[in-house]
Amino acid sequence: MWRSRFRLRPIGRRCIVLIGSNGLALDPQGRLVVTAMNDRTVYRLEADGRRTVLADRYDGKRFNGPNDIVIKSNGSIYFTDPWNIPDLPQPWDLDYNGVYRVSPDLGTVNLLTRDLILPNGLAFSPDERILYIGDSRRVQIFAFDVMPNGLLATQTQRVFVDLKGREPGGPDGFKVDMAGNVYTGGSGGIYIVDPNGKKLDRIVHGEAQTTNIAFGGDDWKTLFITTRSHLLSVNLNIPGMPVPTNVKPK
Repeated sequence: MWRSRFRLRPIGRRCIVLIGSNGLALDPQGRLVVTAMNDRTVYRLEADGRRTVLADRYDGKRFNGPNDIVIKSNGSIYFTDPWNIPDLPQPWDLDYNGVYRVSPDLGTVNLLTRDLILPNGLAFSPDERILYIGDSRRVQIFAFDVMPNGLLATQTQRVFVDLKGREPGGPDGFKVDMAGNVYTGGSGGIYIVDPNGKKLDRIVHGEAQTTNIAFGGDDWKTLFITTRSHLLSVNLNIPGMPVPTNVKPK
């Protein structure tokens, strides 16, 4: 049984009634980009409050329900599109769960992979040469090499870390710090995993599932954690990757 050396601060309770917006990311111009599961779209929130739909279909077919999102420094948008599950009564247009990329000019939507059972969270390594993608059904995170054109070298797909265990929990949203360590939900809490896939430590929060993680604070050393019922935070020694790239810590 792991013992946690981290001091968690409860910030508040939350309750999910209906999943509308899910993943959130800031683009290089500081605009909020949203994966809207219920609307089956990816949209951008403009400064005046308008919504600009960036992607809502692939090959003429509606997405299943975009879930998580990460934006590369050049403005490319990467997102997961799960929820094609036989026991959910939804008239799916796509017969698979995919991971997609929207080009910086918003003109092209590429299917990156359809080989994961239930793709969920995703994050880049600090140099953006590796894309990590969580598979909630396998309870693993996979790593892919990113080619110069922004697509994935699918032949490089490999298991980065296995997060299964006796306690509940798996990879949902996750983040990377400046040293390349990955912070991800797993069995019994949040694991800190080094760039080689070695588990370094675990943050135990007592909840069944970590739903998302984000770095923040003036120095990007505060890790904010959401579970299915709580918002928590913990102070760390290594800062997270700041987003967007043109926003610097104070």
